[in-house]
Amino acid sequence: MTDAVKTPLHLWVVGIVSLLWNAFGAFDYVMTKLKDPGYMAAFTPEQQAYFYGFPLWANVGWALGVWGSVLGSVLLLARSRHAVTAFALSLVGLAISSVYQFGMHYGELERMFGTFPMIFTAVIWVIVIALFLYARAQAAKGVLR
Repeated sequence: MTDAVKTPLHLWVVGIVSLLWNAFGAFDYVMTKLKDPGYMAAFTPEQQAYFYGFPLWANVGWALGVWGSVLGSVLLLARSRHAVTAFALSLVGLAISSVYQFGMHYGELERMFGTFPMIFTAVIWVIVIALFLYARAQAAKGVLR
C-alpha cells in the first residue's frame, strides 16, 4: 500500500503496551537462561532444576514464543506487515512450550507452582492471539506495509 494510510493512534498504544508486556517475557527468559542468582533466588532449587532441565526442543519453543512476540511488537511499531509473521511464530513457540509444560509435565508443574502457570499461560495465549489478529487486521487495512 501507499504511505497515504494514516497511522491510527491505537497502533502506537497497542505497539508500546505490547512491547512493554513482551519485554517482561524477554527479561524472564534472559535471566533464567543466564541462571542469574538474584532473579532465580525467588525459586526453590527444585523449581530451578525444572527450568534448567528443559530439553532443546522446549527451549526452542520458549525462545520462539518470547522473541517472536518481542519482534512482532517492534515490527508493529515500525508499521511492518512482517509483524503478522512474527506473532504467528510466537504462537508456534507458545504451542511447543505449552505441549512440554502442560502436555508432558502438568502434574509436576502444578505440584511445584500450583495453578498459576496454567492461568498465566492462558492469559499469554489470549494476548498473543489478539496481537496476531490485530496485526493481521492492520496489514489488511494497509496500515502495515
